[in-house]
Amino acid sequence: MSQTDFLTNAASGKNKPLAARMAPKDFDAFMGQENIVGDGKLLRRSIEADNLASAIFFGPPGSGKSALAKIIASKTKAYFAEANAVTIGISDIRKIIEQAKSRVEMSGKKTILMLDEIHHFNRSQQDALLPDVERGTITLIGITTENPFFYINAAIISRSIVFEFKELSQEALLQILEKALSDKENGLGKYNVEISAEAKEHLVLNASGDARKLLNALEIGVLSTKVNAQSVRIFDIAVAQESMQKRAVQYDRSGDAHYDHISAFIKSMRGCDPDAAVYWMSKMLAAGEDPRFIARRIIICASEDVGNADPRALTLAVSALNAVEFVGMPEAKIILAQAAIYIACAPKSNASYLAVNAAFEEVKNGKVRNVPNHLKDANLDAKTLGHGQGYKYPHDYEGHYVKQEYLPEPIEFYKPSNEGFEGKIRERLIRLGKKKSQV
Repeated sequence: MSQTDFLTNAASGKNKPLAARMAPKDFDAFMGQENIVGDGKLLRRSIEADNLASAIFFGPPGSGKSALAKIIASKTKAYFAEANAVTIGISDIRKIIEQAKSRVEMSGKKTILMLDEIHHFNRSQQDALLPDVERGTITLIGITTENPFFYINAAIISRSIVFEFKELSQEALLQILEKALSDKENGLGKYNVEISAEAKEHLVLNASGDARKLLNALEIGVLSTKVNAQSVRIFDIAVAQESMQKRAVQYDRSGDAHYDHISAFIKSMRGCDPDAAVYWMSKMLAAGEDPRFIARRIIICASEDVGNADPRALTLAVSALNAVEFVGMPEAKIILAQAAIYIACAPKSNASYLAVNAAFEEVKNGKVRNVPNHLKDANLDAKTLGHGQGYKYPHDYEGHYVKQEYLPEPIEFYKPSNEGFEGKIRERLIRLGKKKSQV
């Protein structure tokens, strides 16, 4: 495709989907990604100076990668070529490179190649690009929804600047929606649409940061809605649900429903009901709840309600949070489900929770206790003040234990249960004389 064709098709074509028609033509119309294209940012400066180096754009669908490429095409004086890694092979790549070489020799004009879905290129196809990317014969813009560090040759990565696109915020999506409804030339402004706030919220929430998904749903909803007697198309929550093919979930993330649902989720895990836990978790995720918030609550439950009855629960919960941040939605829901089910099915003990609460209460309101001399740090004051004198090193004794005072006027804070692994902890403490045999 020639540069002229690329720009013409990007700017016209009334039969194109709304998402294609509403593609931004300049930075003023580009929503989101302020972290990489905001005023003064490296990528924006490079584009405006027409001095863009080879780059990789990666991020979720509908986050603006291709839209930014269109802005680059409109601003650069270089020849802008477009290709899709799914449909071209090595012979096509060589042809593009030969044309780029001829262009430089004849006019001194450089070539920018936008290669969509670059992660579909195998190693040999990527290797075919490498020498000319390195020589500057072509400036490569690779676009991918996959992590480039897993799918793109390290040699190409090292010769490119990698820019990560984030899911669009709800604020950015709402601006895109409003613009599409008001734009009479490329948008839906000529259709006299009356859309409810509830419908807007449903579209924005369920677009999951994807502008293309949002605009596709908006367009099909408007075009499929009949005009009423007042020549108005009523776009209500029912239309929004049908357009998104997703039922609205009654869940206000800033109100009582937020706290009610997370409370039900935690109590279901505490109460050993994995089915209920997965349901409440799924309802929150379907309504757009931050999966990291849910992961954090699972971690708290693993310590507060499972505790030492199964110490693996906390390890698994922390691993789940790390995995959720690495993988992202929608797959993160599988990780959260595994962790929530494990916590729900694990033996329960809140002994650690009760112990620390009792200890805090004693610190605040009980007798003030000072550190005994034999427990103090002996590094500086052993000779002059006797710090550390008389301390018995447990590993020097049979069973790596010796009886000595660790807390003046001792109080029992930790009362281990008989549940799971904590039962073994309790048995050992009884053997050592640290706990009574009764629970």
